[in-house]
Amino acid sequence: MLPAAHRLRRSVDFERTVRRGTRAGRSTVVVHLLVDPDSGPEAGVGAVAGDAPSQVGLVVSKAVGNAVHRNRVKRRLRHIAAAHLAALPAGARMVVRALPASGGATYAELDRDLTSSLDRAVARARRTT
Repeated sequence: MLPAAHRLRRSVDFERTVRRGTRAGRSTVVVHLLVDPDSGPEAGVGAVAGDAPSQVGLVVSKAVGNAVHRNRVKRRLRHIAAAHLAALPAGARMVVRALPASGGATYAELDRDLTSSLDRAVARARRTT
């Protein structure tokens, strides 16, 4: 389970991350990563930008399957993402978008694809900054 401070909740944050972030994908997931420590709500008056926690949001559409399949994919991705919080730069925002193939994927396949996509997105984000 993702701690509350690490959950991405506002639609504005999702939109900004998807539009301005670095994208990397595999057959089951696409990862959008935005390393922008100045724009978080935690980085307000008196806050140090490096203190902002990294945040993760999930997008699982009806194309993945019925509610049972979508919820299973969300639970698996949430657990995998929580294990990779330490790999995210401070203040980073990550949106994980599940593709239709994720509905039939095993936990191991989702883990492999999310890990690979996250590594590529972090490498690309470091190159651009």
